[in-house]
Amino acid sequence: MILPELGGTQKHRAAHRSPWASRRWQATDDEASYASPIAASIRGQRVILSLTREALVALKPADGQVLFRHRFRPAPNASVSAAAPLVVDDRIFISASYGAGARLLRFTDKDSEVVWSGDDSLSCHYATSVEHRGYLYGWHGRQEQGCELRCVELRTGKVRWSEAGLKAGSVTLAGEELLLLTEQGLLLRAPATPEGFKPTAHVQALPFEARAFPALADGRLYARSQDRLWCLDLAKP
Repeated sequence: MILPELGGTQKHRAAHRSPWASRRWQATDDEASYASPIAASIRGQRVILSLTREALVALKPADGQVLFRHRFRPAPNASVSAAAPLVVDDRIFISASYGAGARLLRFTDKDSEVVWSGDDSLSCHYATSVEHRGYLYGWHGRQEQGCELRCVELRTGKVRWSEAGLKAGSVTLAGEELLLLTEQGLLLRAPATPEGFKPTAHVQALPFEARAFPALADGRLYARSQDRLWCLDLAKP
């Protein structure tokens, strides 16, 4: 990781440079994707997982040593890989649209092996999926073409249910429930269950367009539309 230096003259910057602002290591020459790197503990070791433009790369946080590199990218140059890797025990779920599809990997200390792969389970365009009790919940398909909300069995990639008509959005796991915020600003609440999509509440919370991922803290949902930040108290009826 490289942090930009603060403003000021070169002499001023050199005099006030602190250890945390210096480059500690650099790994790979890959171009960046739209997905954020994540940190996780897998098989007793801490790793950084970064989905670059070309591959999923697992790194040691201390020195940037590459543990494994698994090629994964959409074929078109004009494409988006934005869903962050999702870690469940020793398994890593990665997904993208444009024909890349979804893939479940198993981490094997210094390498990875494919558990299942395909483009018909949960191909995520923008939003990162969530996992609950062995099932994935996320958006399948291209955002501009209209996504489907899906529940997929993590172990096999089998689709348990699919809900069309919500267009696209984000999904947040809150205990045993899903909080869905669509791009149209519709907020829905539903149990996280493979038995079907059964929303218990919905409200037009934000104006169109709401694409940024919300944050949940102390019963409040913080969400951003194009030009405004909203705080929604979920405890109030």
